Amino acid sequence: MITVDTDSFFAIVVVAALSAVFVAAVPKRLAPPVVVLELVLGIVIGPEILHLAHSDDFVNFFANLGLGMLFFFAGYEIDFERIKGKPMKLGGLGWLLSVGLAYGIGGALAAAGIVVSFLFTGSAMATTAIGTLIPILRDNGELKTRFGTYLLAAGGAGEFGPILLVTLVLSTGHPLHEAAILLAFVALAIALAVASVRYAWRGWPAFERTFEASSQLAVRVTVVLIFGLVLLAGKLGLDILIGGFVAGMITRLALKGHELQVFESKLTAVGFGFFVPFFFVTSGIEFNLAALGSAEAIAKLVMFFVLFLVVRGAPAMLLYRGVLATRERAALAFYCATELPLVVAITTIAIDEGHMKTSTAAGLVGAAMLSTLIYPFVAMALRKDAPTEEESGHPPAPGRTIPVPGA
Repeated sequence: MITVDTDSFFAIVVVAALSAVFVAAVPKRLAPPVVVLELVLGIVIGPEILHLAHSDDFVNFFANLGLGMLFFFAGYEIDFERIKGKPMKLGGLGWLLSVGLAYGIGGALAAAGIVVSFLFTGSAMATTAIGTLIPILRDNGELKTRFGTYLLAAGGAGEFGPILLVTLVLSTGHPLHEAAILLAFVALAIALAVASVRYAWRGWPAFERTFEASSQLAVRVTVVLIFGLVLLAGKLGLDILIGGFVAGMITRLALKGHELQVFESKLTAVGFGFFVPFFFVTSGIEFNLAALGSAEAIAKLVMFFVLFLVVRGAPAMLLYRGVLATRERAALAFYCATELPLVVAITTIAIDEGHMKTSTAAGLVGAAMLSTLIYPFVAMALRKDAPTEEESGHPPAPGRTIPVPGA
């Protein structure tokens, strides 16, 4: 029987609300990403400082739901019709180059005795928090730009690739067995996607009639899909991240690339209004602040903060010559070097299995938090004077305002 710590639950809800209030009150150009505030305030109310909140099974249940929703939005924003071709090719190649750099650097650090496992340390460095960046990119209108197309492809590869690493290698000792299960999961997901594409619009009038009704059919069906695939992934022994990510991709395919503002606004309200903040605040509560108090951990934090930019930024500067201007490539580098959720997930697995020092985990997570606080601001500053799509002559991003058939 699960006991409910109502004090901790309420403290998390209050912190999530206060984070949003602060971001809304601060001028947009100065406002930090809300997820960083959620993490920092989570640390403040946690057992390391104020002792107002603690994580337990009940809180972690909601945090896992929030993580699933976060990766749903990451998968949902990956519009394959939009990023196919050069953006997808460059994104995948860039991530493979990042993996090579990360494992090479991780190997050197392991040989020097600075880290325990090059595999876990390197995997953590080769990620991109595209799910965390989505709200920032949406608020700044980047999702609709040509630059946004390349960023979504690069960020999608930087998130989906590490998810596969977590699923197939890091969290299991039987990669071939996990690969077979993953293939079965993917086959089922493809079948769901095909069925969704074929039948979604037939039932759309019924969905549309419930947009302002209490039944909220479209939202409820989507939530069933998200948590159903998350549950299935967990039951199959796969990481739950892949369930949420695939659910997002299926929903995007079912909508045939169309963006329906009312539908999306309701999903955003459910996800970012309640579930997703639970993950970030709880991550702050569980953060080992004491481990970050050592000189070794601080040194590692600074080191990894720089290495994130080297590992994920170097491919952006190298591969996108001739495709993006210098300032755009620099902005892409800083956006791609923004890391967080997967760093938390990978370091948690590594600590549990004895493959990482607590100082290394604290340094990685601390650097990831710092990257989320600083790198997007640098990228936005580099993009500040970038031309709009209309000024640059690029067509609007596909599938953004297409009306519902029959409307």
